[in-house]
Amino acid sequence: MSFTTLLVANRGEIARRVMRSAHAMGMRCVAVYGAADAEAPFVHEADEAVRLETGYLDAAAILAAARATGAGAVHPGYGFLSENAEFARQVADAGLAWVGPGPEAIEQMGDKLAAKALAEKAQVPTLPGCEDPSGAAQLGYPLLVKAAAGGGGKGMRVVASADALDEAVAAARREALGGFGDDRVFLERYVARARHVEIQILGDAHGSLVHLGERECS
Repeated sequence: MSFTTLLVANRGEIARRVMRSAHAMGMRCVAVYGAADAEAPFVHEADEAVRLETGYLDAAAILAAARATGAGAVHPGYGFLSENAEFARQVADAGLAWVGPGPEAIEQMGDKLAAKALAEKAQVPTLPGCEDPSGAAQLGYPLLVKAAAGGGGKGMRVVASADALDEAVAAARREALGGFGDDRVFLERYVARARHVEIQILGDAHGSLVHLGERECS
């Protein structure tokens, strides 16, 4: 699918970076913005900007902005709706190109429980864990309560003993529900002084695939 106008469904530095690359490729860029961002640099750097009355998570308003401005594609940046499989599906159903992982990939990897099951199926080593807090004693302490959805450290609690488990689970559920609209949590063996190392992979619809090597994200 080819397109000449890209709507960036994000804000701030993220939107500016996406638009800088798109402009370098000769594309026209559309920004969407909330009231507080009306004078932000990313709004002025866009070729056209549409105000979102209800914020950056309003999928219907973003799609309406894309249609009104003649955008042929939506780039979600990261955060906000970038890991929302339903939004990715709505963009595709509207006949627009979705610049990012497809909804199936988002569903598989955006949910930690689904991603872990996929990793185990591929025989990738994973930490011992369980979904039911009643399995905590068998899992052993210290352990980590983790939100199944989202990221960024939200909905995570380290638990040193059984006495602290119930409150940690309740707190993680509250934080996950508020941040991601999903209060599912699971337990995992806690690893102190661990490193977070990623291998980032980029692929396109034409079968091209590259990796960017190791990235230290600790």
